[in-house]
Amino acid sequence: MQVLPKGIRHIPGFLDREKQEALVETIRAVVSEAPLYVPAMPRTGKPMSVRMTNCGTLGWVTDKERGYRYQAGHPATGRPWPAMPEALLDIWHTVSGSAKEPEACLVNFYADDARMGLHQDRDEKDLETPVLSISLGDSCLFRVGGTEKGGRTLSFKLSSGDIVVLGGEGRLAFHGVDKIYPGTSTLLKNGGRINLTLRRVTI
Repeated sequence: MQVLPKGIRHIPGFLDREKQEALVETIRAVVSEAPLYVPAMPRTGKPMSVRMTNCGTLGWVTDKERGYRYQAGHPATGRPWPAMPEALLDIWHTVSGSAKEPEACLVNFYADDARMGLHQDRDEKDLETPVLSISLGDSCLFRVGGTEKGGRTLSFKLSSGDIVVLGGEGRLAFHGVDKIYPGTSTLLKNGGRINLTLRRVTI
């Protein structure tokens, strides 16, 4: 059994099938109000391989011109992000161990060929409150390392209903998604993986 870096928790099967299905419906309502779009990398403008949107008072966005940041509205529609659903707040209160409320939930949709390179979540002013990640749909190979770029990493599979918490010494751990395992879940009608990442942004 692999020993995860300090501060990183993997909670397999936290959500049962019924709760997963209910959460997917909740996210569909978010997406109907704040459509998925393809973000672009800073400077290069290269499109990312995931489609994304947000809910909460703030949302994480990126584009060629202004780079990584949080803002109160959808970059394509200009409308405020949908409110954070109660179902997500309940999970946060149960698992995060933080008295602070999450302000942003980044919704990433991974198609079969999508990836996410190793990165740190450090665009927030609050770098102490944990980041909470929820997996729905097809399994993925998740990679995590330490807080220094180029350090040792380890990989493990995340399945639908799993939760990962990056807190304490692991709050700024490098992490990413190496691959998606197509057809490993029947949760999403057309396949793929949804990742929900809850974050506190302001201090």
